[in-house]
Amino acid sequence: MSTYADRLAALRDELARRRLDGFVVPLTDEHMSEYVGAYAQRLAWLTGFEGSAGTAVVLPEEAAIFIDGRYTLQVREQVSADHWSYQSVPETSVSAWLKAHAPSGGRIGYDPWLHTKGWVDAAKRALAARGAELVAVETNPIDAVWADQPLPSDARLVIQPDALAGRSAATKRQDVADWLTTEGADAVVLSALDSIAWAFNVRGQDVSRTPVALAYALIHADATAELFVDPEKVDEAVAAHLGNSVRLQPRGAFAGALDGLAGKTVKVDPDRAVAAIFARLATAGATVSEARDPTILPKAIKNPVEIAGSTAAHVRDGAAVTRFLHWVDTVAAEGGQDELTAAAQLEAFRAETGALKDLSFDTISGAGPNGAVVHYRVSEKTVLPIERGTLYLVDSGGQYVDGTTDITRTIAIGTPTAEMKDRFTRVLKGHIALSRAVFPVGTRGIQLDTLARQYLWEAGLDYAHGTGHGVGSYLSVHEGPQRIATPSAGQAGADEPLRAGMILSNEPGYYKTGGYGIRIENLVLVEPREVDGAEKALLAFHTLTLAPIDRRLVDVAMLSPAERAWFDSYHARVWREIGPLVPQDVRAWLEQATAAL
Repeated sequence: MSTYADRLAALRDELARRRLDGFVVPLTDEHMSEYVGAYAQRLAWLTGFEGSAGTAVVLPEEAAIFIDGRYTLQVREQVSADHWSYQSVPETSVSAWLKAHAPSGGRIGYDPWLHTKGWVDAAKRALAARGAELVAVETNPIDAVWADQPLPSDARLVIQPDALAGRSAATKRQDVADWLTTEGADAVVLSALDSIAWAFNVRGQDVSRTPVALAYALIHADATAELFVDPEKVDEAVAAHLGNSVRLQPRGAFAGALDGLAGKTVKVDPDRAVAAIFARLATAGATVSEARDPTILPKAIKNPVEIAGSTAAHVRDGAAVTRFLHWVDTVAAEGGQDELTAAAQLEAFRAETGALKDLSFDTISGAGPNGAVVHYRVSEKTVLPIERGTLYLVDSGGQYVDGTTDITRTIAIGTPTAEMKDRFTRVLKGHIALSRAVFPVGTRGIQLDTLARQYLWEAGLDYAHGTGHGVGSYLSVHEGPQRIATPSAGQAGADEPLRAGMILSNEPGYYKTGGYGIRIENLVLVEPREVDGAEKALLAFHTLTLAPIDRRLVDVAMLSPAERAWFDSYHARVWREIGPLVPQDVRAWLEQATAAL
């Protein structure tokens, strides 16, 4: 089908054939993943929206797409207002919209393999108030009209050796088994792909930018496990690595295997397991006990080997990013370059490390007004040149076997305006305030978020995204459960206590629609902090990311002595650790870029 209008019409025809009055289309897969394989990109296929979070609802006469503040501009550029209304989350929700718009007595379809049980329960209540019902479909109607839908990846699993993981898979699964015994349960369902990769010390290539494999797992109280993954993805080395205590079955056998848990008590994570899993277990006669996936917290709290690996990855990555920043200053600033060529050059510098496995997400390469699109995705249709008198924002990261990186830098192309410097310095002051925070054990991310926003708030400014997200160890660049965010900016995880060993981003920003975007992002490690005379245990952040921050955008008069000291100390560290790793011409540039204010 040549146009998105044709696709919407085809879906409506299919819904009518199935006697459905609507259908809900989330951007996820059967594992509730944030980033999904090409086969699961149903929202993008239907609407053209290429962001990483969103949902659509299609009714016979109207359709709506739901996005959060990160995508307010992007959705208007990619999705036609002629066919779709734009709905902002959390100001509204899919359930609330359906309560107001669903046909009275209508049948609204949903794919139970793409929604959580909590979402289903809320949607059912909302529709009941409308006299309508939520109907689980056996097969997804989009799959019926998407003629050239890609097949799921058949890439093979690879072993993540203990020397990089820091703990054996058998030890991790024994910990899960011990937890099950303590909880009086027989088994736990693991359906989140990064949980499975972590628990079995394997990685995959089934999802772009995230090294995971399509699989399900059951871990039992006796520490045995069943891994449901297609046989062609497992070679002899991986099978030997998994060992005799892990029984291999095809991924398609997972739903049927749930039937075999009749009479058992089974732990299932309501936030990460889809509604179909709960329904199948209940029908089978299992006792379903809701609990958080037991791998989530130990995966988030990095062990010493993972911390050492992440540290090494950030030094390696920092040298590549520094080479790129030099390139922007000496080549791109002279003209003839654009967002696409810059993103390609940055990836080339990372690839030249010889250690890059993949990017950790599609590079956000935003020149001028495109920098104001928070999760901008450059394309041939949207690409802008990098021109003097503008700001260039680049948010990027790499996947290395020893760590995952994520860094944002904002660069002045030519002479910045006074307003640009004011806004940049306010963002910088917030970034420094969070970097310098010392806080009691038990502090939540929601309690720290204000530190990063305070100087923007003083001027009546803000940003519509979270300040910090968790980051995995050669896994997902967005890893829970921890976040640093306000309730409105995002969401689950902001109330999670921060613990030593967690890695988060520190990324305040400012975005002037039609003008420019500013973001400064480093990754930080939560670590214990000793303070003389302290009467309680304390934590603080150690910065992992190493690359210069553009001094030309700093209004030095706005910085306190303590802020200047942090800035100069950070740059001294960048010079000390990155300087020896870059070519001579880059080193000369870096010496100036990291000079004291």
